[in-house]
Amino acid sequence: MVSLLMKILFMSKEELSLLEILIEDLSFVNWAKNHNQNDVAFWNNWIRQHPDKIETVYNAKAIILGIKFNKTQVSETKIDQALSDILALVEVEEKSFKKEKKSFSVIKYMAMATTLVLFISLAYLFIPTDTTVTHTTLFGEIIDLKLPDGTSVILNGNSEISYDKNTPRNINLSGEAYFKVKSIPSTKAKFWVNTRDLKVEVFGTQFHVSTRNNKTGVLLDEGRIELLLGNGTSKKMKPGELVSYSNKDKITTHDKVTQELSYSLWREGTYIFNNTTVYEVMKNIEQAYGLKTEFIDEELKGQKLTGGIPNQNLKICLSAIEKSTGTRIVVKDNRLIMFKN
Repeated sequence: MVSLLMKILFMSKEELSLLEILIEDLSFVNWAKNHNQNDVAFWNNWIRQHPDKIETVYNAKAIILGIKFNKTQVSETKIDQALSDILALVEVEEKSFKKEKKSFSVIKYMAMATTLVLFISLAYLFIPTDTTVTHTTLFGEIIDLKLPDGTSVILNGNSEISYDKNTPRNINLSGEAYFKVKSIPSTKAKFWVNTRDLKVEVFGTQFHVSTRNNKTGVLLDEGRIELLLGNGTSKKMKPGELVSYSNKDKITTHDKVTQELSYSLWREGTYIFNNTTVYEVMKNIEQAYGLKTEFIDEELKGQKLTGGIPNQNLKICLSAIEKSTGTRIVVKDNRLIMFKN
């Protein structure tokens, strides 16, 4: 932080102006945080065209990623106190030196006072403050959250959401959650959910998001949303549609939920499976509870399951799977041993 402050102190007016513009530019912030591939591509190209601006660009990025600004200004009282302390030193020096040296001493200490006030001001400007709010669930834990804007979030086990106190409608998600977004008609304020694969842009609606299995899946129950995919493209969704995208393999699917479609989702404490293989069903249980499945009978993996499975309690969850598939599941040493009944 000290080295960054020193760089800022010795910047030219042109560099300081560019630094301020970059920090306040939303698309540049997206580039710094790697949130939007369109913005990332634009700024990477801009940097290639302006190599002389690289140092200022990366100083701006360091500020965005490493420092939360506290815009509280230095009070007049603190400034007056600092000046009084320095002037007291000046008076002591005036008594010790001859009259002809007084002018030099005053100039010297006034310069020191000015420098001190400058550093106090910079210190208050750049004090880092942690304004991030994080909610995390353990394996098998489900929590129902109410965000500051009134949005309801039900977070499945082994999942995490986080957001900045200053922007509570811009959420980061890892794992699985169901959202009931509070609409704000007066301002038409948007709501965002960010994952490693895509960004969900919302006004007021209900939808499910999962980041399991190296991809992000989104199911829209009601309202309207737009997805900004990691490859720079976008998808608009209607209620009853399911979209998944993976940054890893760049595969996108966009389907209407029907009785024939094979899918799995989680909604308010219940897994909903439709023509889903037992192998995929057990993968969902593994990720929520931190367990591993061992199939004694391999043919069970391809068996299909359709229906709702409650997952607030592992015992009840496994019992429902057993009844639906005609199997037995034994829990032993963090393993789920599954075989024909």
